[in-house]
Amino acid sequence: IAMGLISDGTNYTVLTDIQAIYDGDPAARTKSEVVIAYPGFYAIFIYRIAHVLYKLGVPYIPRLMAEYAHEKTGIDINPGATIGDYFCIDHGTGVVIGETAELGHHVKLYQGVTLGAKSFKVNENGELVKGGKRHPNIGNNVVIYANATVLGGDTVIGDGCVIGASVWITKSVEAGTTVYFNPNK
Repeated sequence: IAMGLISDGTNYTVLTDIQAIYDGDPAARTKSEVVIAYPGFYAIFIYRIAHVLYKLGVPYIPRLMAEYAHEKTGIDINPGATIGDYFCIDHGTGVVIGETAELGHHVKLYQGVTLGAKSFKVNENGELVKGGKRHPNIGNNVVIYANATVLGGDTVIGDGCVIGASVWITKSVEAGTTVYFNPNK
């Protein structure tokens, strides 16, 4: 039933997500196992459907779907985020992807990754301004390791970057760069 709600393009994208998880996890024995047993795939699949509904302007349902997946998996993907094909979340507990985040194709995230806002705009009365770009853009072929935090609507992680574990990023990173935390420095 759920697959009937989404377009052939989204069906294709879901198949690439299955392949990404299968290819990216040496413990995955079959693609069927990915579909049945992987919380990362479950959260991505629910996101794909919720995102279509979000883009159609359906009220409440996309957010309820996202919150249901969050409750079941510990992975919080806002249905407004834009995520390319071949997306993989491995060991996904604690992953957060904000509403205005944009992720390219072939992106892999590990547990605890946050793609969040650095700040929120307020109007002259001190009230929170809704909307606007608040979350980072992630290029194609990017890997972000465990507990990395990437914040800000002006922050761009270029194509082919590797972001190491426990890194805190609030500025753009050029394509092909590896960023890591070295506690010995």
